[in-house]
Amino acid sequence: MAGPRRDTRGIVEARELFARVDFRRREPAPELRPYLEHYWLIDWDLPEPYASHVVPHPSVNVVFQRYGDKPPWGEVAGIGLGLFTQKLEGRGRVCGVQFRPGGFRPFAPGRPVSDWTGRRLPLADVLTGADTAGTDTAGTDTAGTDTAGAILGPEAEDERVAALDAFLLGLEPAPDPQALRAMELVDLVRRDRTIRRVAELAEAEGVSARSLQRLFAAYVGVGPKWVILRYRIHEALERAEAAEDAAAEGGGDGGTEAGVLDWAALAAELGYSDQAHLVRDFTATVGVPPTAYARQAP
Repeated sequence: MAGPRRDTRGIVEARELFARVDFRRREPAPELRPYLEHYWLIDWDLPEPYASHVVPHPSVNVVFQRYGDKPPWGEVAGIGLGLFTQKLEGRGRVCGVQFRPGGFRPFAPGRPVSDWTGRRLPLADVLTGADTAGTDTAGTDTAGTDTAGAILGPEAEDERVAALDAFLLGLEPAPDPQALRAMELVDLVRRDRTIRRVAELAEAEGVSARSLQRLFAAYVGVGPKWVILRYRIHEALERAEAAEDAAAEGGGDGGTEAGVLDWAALAAELGYSDQAHLVRDFTATVGVPPTAYARQAP
């Protein structure tokens, strides 16, 4: 692993987000890198509320959060099926763990990852060995509070990263060949844009489509078709962001001319039968059609 990735895939209006919050990615301890994409850290101090939007990756996240004077807490966020919106205001801090698709199951081997899809749950409901659930004297659920405080509390970023490492290593993930297989297959989909259908992935792996469905449900949390489609939308969103940057700078690259993205050409490149299908998927996922999204560029 050469370090955390630097792209903005999945972040809607990435430049606006980065202008408002302090967003960083950090690398986990070497023992954790087979399972994790990276840590993601966000701090903010906003004069007015701001809503961030993300098209989720096919990844489970563990998220430790502190908003204003509220007690910190931690939760497991299963794969989000739709656009994720989070309102930020005042001061706050988040320390997140993004697992590789397929990499979460060794930390919670008792149930298929699809059980967590579309859900956000207290740590102790999912991770054996996390804080024991309980309530304080006011009746507030305190599961994950102690761990969250230890992770979010230090002002030194390196100390927060070390606390994340210690927490995850303490869960003692068990090596699982099927998890490794799932991670490799999702990486193949992400890297190889010629794989546009489940049948093509099954053929490359030498298994049936049904076997892939079972593996992905157990270890990734969504089906292979969903992963292929999601990475298509991530690519389209990344290209749209690049077109915005090119327009702002007065140039063009990566399929753009003077900052104008050729959506018909991109649709063909991503394996869509026509531009209308890309527009439909983009609109359903991001919430606005591609042309409207492009017009949002400052």
